[in-house]
Order: sequence, then C-alpha cells, then structure tokens
Amino acid sequence: MSIKMAGNLLKTSSLTVRAKLLHQTGLIFKKNQQFPGGSVDLKKEDSGIGILTLNNPSKMNAFSGFMMLQLLEKMIELENWTEGKGLIVCVAKNTFSSGSDLNAVKALATPKDGMALCMFMQNTLTRFMRLPLISVALIQGQALGGGTEVTTACDFKLMTTDIPSWGSATHLVEILGARQALKVLSGAVHLNAVKALSMGMVEEVLRSSDKADCLQEAQAWLRQFTKGPPEVIRALKRSVSSDKELCLEEALQIKKDLVGRVWGGPANKEVIARKGKQNLISRVTKYQVLQ
Repeated sequence: MSIKMAGNLLKTSSLTVRAKLLHQTGLIFKKNQQFPGGSVDLKKEDSGIGILTLNNPSKMNAFSGFMMLQLLEKMIELENWTEGKGLIVCVAKNTFSSGSDLNAVKALATPKDGMALCMFMQNTLTRFMRLPLISVALIQGQALGGGTEVTTACDFKLMTTDIPSWGSATHLVEILGARQALKVLSGAVHLNAVKALSMGMVEEVLRSSDKADCLQEAQAWLRQFTKGPPEVIRALKRSVSSDKELCLEEALQIKKDLVGRVWGGPANKEVIARKGKQNLISRVTKYQVLQ
C-alpha cells in the first residue's frame, strides 16, 4: 500500500485508532488485490454530475476485492473534483448489488479478517457520506449486504418498480428511526419499492425499469438540486454533513469557514447583482401601476 493511499485511508479516522486501522487495512489491501473481477467506473459529466457504476454483472454486481479497492480510489477522486456537484450511483445491469463476492468472503474467513474488512469498508463509506456532492442511489433489482451499505451512504434513493427486495444496512436507524430499522434489520420486513416509499426509505419510485430511461430520470431528478455553482453546492453539502456528525461548536466553526470560502466570490456577487436588478424592476413596476 502506497504512502499516499495510506494517508487517504486514515483521513476519516480518529487519532486513537489510526495505527490499528493502518495495519489492518494494509493487510486487507493486499488480500483484496488477490481477488480481481468487475470494476467501479466513474464518468464525470460537464454538468457537474458524476455517474458511478458498479460493474460486475457476471456476479450480480457483487463486490470483488478489486472493486473494494477501486471504490476507495473513486472516493478520493471525487473528493478532489472541484467542478462536481452531484453523483448518481448505479449498476451495469439489473441487480444493484448482491453484496460481496463469495470468493473474497471465503478467503477472509477469520474474525480478524472480518473486522479488518469491516474497518476498510466503513472508512470508504464514511468518505462517501462526507463527499461534498449531492448523491443519489439508483436502485434496480435486488440490493443485499454491501449493496445496501452503498445505497444508505447516498443522500437520496430512487427505486425502480421491479425491486423484489432490499436488504439490511447499518444507517437505517438514522433514516427510518429505531423501531422501523429494527424491523428491517431483523428480516421481519422486506423492502420492495412500494414498501420502501411508504416508509420514507426512498424519495421516488421511477416509472420505467429500463436502465437508460431510469438513468435519464435520475439525472433529471438530481438536476433540481444542482442548479447552483459547484462551490455553493459543495459548501451546502459540507454544512449539512457537519450538522449530522459534529457537536454544535464544531459545526458552527465549519459553517464559518464555508462562509469565508464563498463570501465575496463570483457566485455571491452574481446573486447580489441579480437581486438588486430584481428589486429595481419591482420598484419600476410598482411606480408604473401607481401612475
């Protein structure tokens, strides 16, 4: 594992666990390289919307060891995409993800390996949640195990009508509340598209199940949140993330820093100029009416 990669792995970790995380993730990094197959593909569009595709259809888009490593690499790339505003997570074919590739799971069979893999993916998905991009999971087909973890790392979720079931995930308490999350996590309730919508798990059930049509619908849905300049969208997302994770004093400090980054910038000046022009038009119109 390279020094740069190691540093990036530790970016979201507290000081008390850094040494252990570095050692364990180093072992997992090496082991995951032994299990190729599939890919995590990223397309960055001029609109500022990225499309992240889990591409392993021969294994129902299960995560191979190589894909786990690629997912982290894509998170690092997205963190540094200064023109980015939004992200859609989708799959190559009609199964969102069946979890982890069994070959990799069998090779990581000890409790120590399991904990190390968990730490590795927790680190990656924490970075995912903290991305300064507004993210949407486009869920087609089954989503189980690791697949559901990826969906709950997204800010929003859209489903197609052909979802037979949606498995458990660790962030459900935040999304659904403790009682409803316990029902889903225990397996007492299986989420299809209709049930997920009624419980508030997803924002919308898309009309089509065709991949191309679904992606277009998802892009149109996401665009309503990404009309502003990248620096403003990214600041808004960072502000929301700080409210979720930090104490009040730390969150307020983050907000102050974010204001300092955008205040007086091109986007801020444009808004002020536009409002000034609108106020002038309003005053002229009012004067004409009075005449």
